Amino acid sequence: MQKMMNSSIIYHYTKVKGTFFYLPLFLLISIALYLYTQDSLDAYSYAQIQKNTFFYLNSKLSQYPDLQSNLSETGDTLVAFSFLSLFVLYAPKVWEDLLSASLVGLLFSIVLKKIFAVPRPAAVFNTDNFVIIGKTLCGCNSLPSGHSITVFTTLTVLLLTFMPKKTIHKIVLCSFVLVLGLILVLARVAVGAHYPLDIIVGSIIGYISGLLGIFINQKYNIWSWINNKKYYPVFILMFITICFLMIYKEMHENLMIFSLSLVCLIISICKITTVYAKK
Repeated sequence: MQKMMNSSIIYHYTKVKGTFFYLPLFLLISIALYLYTQDSLDAYSYAQIQKNTFFYLNSKLSQYPDLQSNLSETGDTLVAFSFLSLFVLYAPKVWEDLLSASLVGLLFSIVLKKIFAVPRPAAVFNTDNFVIIGKTLCGCNSLPSGHSITVFTTLTVLLLTFMPKKTIHKIVLCSFVLVLGLILVLARVAVGAHYPLDIIVGSIIGYISGLLGIFINQKYNIWSWINNKKYYPVFILMFITICFLMIYKEMHENLMIFSLSLVCLIISICKITTVYAKK
């Protein structure tokens, strides 16, 4: 099965070209120009210009608190790694690109959050006027949404790794991934953690991070060791550590997404350990 999946990835794998960056850069410039024309480049005006849209989306989406809480946590890097953990064994190419892309996304998130220093909705608006699901976040790190970066970084890696050859299939898959991604990141507005533009910018940055991660791996191939069985204990140890973190999260937040992540991790650990023991 491992050889079959790797062969499929090699066949479907899409190489990153410079033209792939045109659309996301155009969108980011358009957003910046829009904010400029609205005189909303400062943190306070940035929040105020989205006030009505934020309240509207938050009120509609927050009607399903349990669902939105779980969807929101799909942007947790540990959760994303958990669901893709079995790919270490059956599709190491995914992990090679994912690790590079995740590091790029993390760097973007840390740097941009410090540069923009936009306060969270709960630090700007009266919390009686909108719904907060889960923890109340009040820091000055709203833009961009880190969860949105993670979601679209992961989806971009998966999309370009398994991109079909036929045009119609490409359109269907890209549309599906885009809709899925938007559903997942909108949950950050539903739980009251981010403004709409936070998740839009975060999603675009996530897409760029995915592209850069794949490009870096194409050029330098720094994670090729992942496909070597002798390094499987590294992932076994990492996944065991994440298991304890998922148990901790489940005990404190009681979300199904953490239980599902834990199940994926346990299955992956058993599979990888079995293969490693047979070397």
